[in-house]
Amino acid sequence: MEMARRDVLVSAGGGAMANRLAVNDPQLQAAVAYYGSQAKTEDVPKIKSKVMLHYAGLDERINAGIPAYEEALKANNIDFKLYVYEDVNHAFNNDTSPTRYNEAAAKLAWGRTIDLFKAELSK
Repeated sequence: MEMARRDVLVSAGGGAMANRLAVNDPQLQAAVAYYGSQAKTEDVPKIKSKVMLHYAGLDERINAGIPAYEEALKANNIDFKLYVYEDVNHAFNNDTSPTRYNEAAAKLAWGRTIDLFKAELSK
């Protein structure tokens, strides 16, 4: 039986959902979270997918969880990429919010996301 390939991309409140899916779906191949809260460190060993994390440099509340999450990902040999886009706000990819949208960061993050999905879906 052939299994379907599965990737997930979510942002804002959904960024936390991408991290939860990575923890709870062992068949997931890649998860991309945009400025979402991190998975619990004790759940990180359950992650079987690649993980890409995009964070806004000015988002102190969400970013406070990065060090522990990054440490847990490394300790459990999870294949991940973590990017912090300096001087941008939470929701920097939301082009309907002129006060938060940052075109340069959004395009860079989107390009990285698409590259990951292309690589994973081509396997």
